[in-house]
Amino acid sequence: MNPADAAATKPAATPPAGHKLLAGKVAVITAAAGTGIGAAVAHRCLAEGATVVLSDSHERRLGEAREELDTTYPNRVWAVPCDVTDESAVQSLITAAVEHCGRIDVMVNNAGLGGARPVPDMTDEEWQRIVDVTLTGTFRCTRAALRQMIAQGGGGTVVNNASVLGWRAQAGQAHYAAAKAGVMAFTRCAALDVASYGIRVNAVAPSLAAHPFLTKVMPEAELAGLAQREAFGRAAQPWEVATVVAFLASDYASYLTGEVISVSSQHP
Repeated sequence: MNPADAAATKPAATPPAGHKLLAGKVAVITAAAGTGIGAAVAHRCLAEGATVVLSDSHERRLGEAREELDTTYPNRVWAVPCDVTDESAVQSLITAAVEHCGRIDVMVNNAGLGGARPVPDMTDEEWQRIVDVTLTGTFRCTRAALRQMIAQGGGGTVVNNASVLGWRAQAGQAHYAAAKAGVMAFTRCAALDVASYGIRVNAVAPSLAAHPFLTKVMPEAELAGLAQREAFGRAAQPWEVATVVAFLASDYASYLTGEVISVSSQHP
């Protein structure tokens, strides 16, 4: 077997044990319910010692996620429903997090919306919906978190979830790719706006992370083809993205700001 074939058949490893990278920190995570990257980030932040405020627009699923995590990490999980397209809801999320936990140290903006539509067939409503959730929602939550971090006296970190589609072209993804490219540019500029306060703003850009939601927005055959293009012949597991988010949120990344880290085994 040649090395490429061996890599393609190698299964994903299991998540590493936590090492208290976020001990004593309070992390707020949007779109944290379900089985995707947000839920994996919540698990990883808790494993690294953080107190976590979960947020999601799906209240029932959010409650179930909080109950599940509370059994393993009692008294360290709090849940606040939030639609990131609603400014008042975003403000309520930050206010509730501070009232319950006393402060915010980490803001993870994971909320995003995908879909597939060629540009000639795309409606204004489809474009606006994806941009509002994915890009403007990231702006709203970042702005609210930064204001709180500044009021606390500075320090803290924001980690945004971008995508390699901010760099790469893919048919049917113009709205999503434009929004994610916007997240990347927003991350770089926001980082400079708050560097003097000791606040860091970075992003991860996953290529393909395997979770059930993807099959609702993309045909399975297409997903399989994208996975085969990866160097390891498979999609990333959500926890593999979450470990990079935790690193960026931790003091191990103290000199990183305005960066977009590609979580990918394929390159543009």
